[in-house]
Amino acid sequence: MVGWLAEAIGCTGYSGTLTGGGSAANLMALAMARESRIPSNDRGMFGSEIPVVYASEQVHMSIPKAVAMLGIGRENLRYIPCDDRYCMIPSELNRAISEDKARGLKPIAVIASAGTVNTGSIDPLGEIVAIARLHDLWIHIDGAYGALAAIAASEKFRGLEQADSVSLDPHKWLFQPLDCGCLLYRDPEMARKTFAYTGSYARQLSNDPIEGFAFFEESMELSRRFRALKLWLSLRYHGLQAFRDAIRLNLQQAQRLAEAVKQNGDLELTAPVELSAVCFRHILKNNATEETRNHFNLALLKKIVSRGRIYLSNAELRGRFCLRACIVNHLTTNEDIDRVIPEVLAAASELGPD
Repeated sequence: MVGWLAEAIGCTGYSGTLTGGGSAANLMALAMARESRIPSNDRGMFGSEIPVVYASEQVHMSIPKAVAMLGIGRENLRYIPCDDRYCMIPSELNRAISEDKARGLKPIAVIASAGTVNTGSIDPLGEIVAIARLHDLWIHIDGAYGALAAIAASEKFRGLEQADSVSLDPHKWLFQPLDCGCLLYRDPEMARKTFAYTGSYARQLSNDPIEGFAFFEESMELSRRFRALKLWLSLRYHGLQAFRDAIRLNLQQAQRLAEAVKQNGDLELTAPVELSAVCFRHILKNNATEETRNHFNLALLKKIVSRGRIYLSNAELRGRFCLRACIVNHLTTNEDIDRVIPEVLAAASELGPD
């Protein structure tokens, strides 16, 4: 099943393991990155070397959690600025790495995003990979939300196949029930070096010419549920093309919603629509302050949800509170999309924006 996933997104030949979700996959990827650059399993922690990890300012919250749990420390996570499309700026990444090396620190990993959770923005993966290679850093791509769209729009994800590790969430855009995450990696030996138990029993399994190695030697998990079964059944029954078509439809529906926002003078898009996340807000009057707009859109979101006809989430983008629609359901219809704007405006009228 892992092999199928890797091949489907253009990462043929990668190994991997199914996980509980993207947070676990990102944690495991950073553990592998740490072990590849500052080995700690055999000689304890880092000694005099201070490891540094780099990610965009739009990175998922699981990354600062992971660096804290791994003992790297949140203060050693560098947030790299983004451009007006909410994508990491490669030149800023290169500058930050160079400055830390000049200070005697030890850069170990870069996390790029293949679909940020807020806006669906895709970092310039090829450029970021090149910078990571230049400085000999592990390159992990967090694709928990977006990377599975490579099944339908591979041109958006050039460079994905060059990563050392990639996280995916089939329980998002492959429409699976919880839990079903995945970590793909290029080097299974590094996974075993990071996670394998070195006792005699594990060594015997690893050296067995029939068994090869125990499945738990490439994961932080031992006992686990049979996550592969539901995904295997879905793909065998429906075929990959059905998933490709459903993802393409979601991408088209996001553009449909974005166009409807653009056509309405009371609303504005607050971020480009790269995948299926659409961020927008009610603008009120032209002379309204940003604080007033933020308070109104927060109240508007609560009103929309309380009406019970559509469900939107939210995103905060550079101090602006935004409404967020994220379309990752194969049952969503164009009629559903067309209900969003009228419902938003009806809720706004109940609040009396004037």
